[in-house]
Amino acid sequence: MPRTSSSDDDLRASLEARRHLGPEYEDSLVEGFLEKMDQEIDKRVDDRLAARARKESPAVRPSVDAGQRLALAIISLALGVPGTIAVSYSGLGDSLLGFVLVLMWVGVIGVNVTFTAGRRQG
Repeated sequence: MPRTSSSDDDLRASLEARRHLGPEYEDSLVEGFLEKMDQEIDKRVDDRLAARARKESPAVRPSVDAGQRLALAIISLALGVPGTIAVSYSGLGDSLLGFVLVLMWVGVIGVNVTFTAGRRQG
């Protein structure tokens, strides 16, 4: 285990306390120092395990995200194509027909783009 300034400071403080208190307190000083080092080792092990767990588990489950995108695409087509056919046979004038179709498909595309952009940010 590499020594840190914290462990160096603790060791120096324990040695200084031993000089001031005398050898009769040596056992308790050593025990206190070892307890601090034990806590430091436990903290480092916990940090390494947490880092390993973060590295091994993906932050986003791609299967869920991909499934949601596929479902949205299927629903968009399932509603958009029959909607296009229905509007085409509705008897609207040519200029109004074109406007309604463009508006409908811009809405479908807008929903898909918004969903995809929102998933990338979150």
